[in-house]
Amino acid sequence: MSITQSPATSLRVLRFDRVQRGAHWANALLFFSLMFTAIPLYFGSLFGIVLPRHLIEMIHLWSGLALPLPIIVSLIGPWGKAMRRDVRRINYWTGEEIRWMRTLGRSRLEVDKFNPGQKLNAIFVGASILVMLVTGAMLQWFRFFSVPWRSGATFVHDLFAYAIFFVVVGHIVMALTHRDTLRSIFNGWVSRSWAERHAARWLGEEQPDHTEL
Repeated sequence: MSITQSPATSLRVLRFDRVQRGAHWANALLFFSLMFTAIPLYFGSLFGIVLPRHLIEMIHLWSGLALPLPIIVSLIGPWGKAMRRDVRRINYWTGEEIRWMRTLGRSRLEVDKFNPGQKLNAIFVGASILVMLVTGAMLQWFRFFSVPWRSGATFVHDLFAYAIFFVVVGHIVMALTHRDTLRSIFNGWVSRSWAERHAARWLGEEQPDHTEL
């Protein structure tokens, strides 16, 4: 993490690097492509109104197959150091964070880089990518699977699709109501004052290691 002095004498803290921001927006684009094409696929009467059926099916298929790629690319190689550190943060839960979740945010919490709700959202997105890829492949290449397997894959795929729509809408609403966090996924930075209020543990852990005056 780096902390820089702006002309306005306010300190900024790097929250997301270029690799992380690129992975986020590539992933978001693929999710929106899948959601856009899923609607006419689910409601067949919309075929032809938006795009021809075959084109929608192909966009949906290739968007789904490409969905894991931004995350994979952002994790491998030396450029993925920050992303790998964030994955470790997301997968590490303290007792304080678990109590915060159980009390629906009423207990005391010194927040890490991500609060428990953000961690839970990231875990759901990662699991959804895997589940939708597997079940989508079973539905696309159905000849290799028995009827019970195909029926189960259809149910799980549809169930997760509804959940993804709900989570994505909630994610957008939360982002629009937390402007500092939203700006950080565009330019990478948050103010030090924001970090002190909303991610004090992260700031305390990182600041001594990489500080620029």
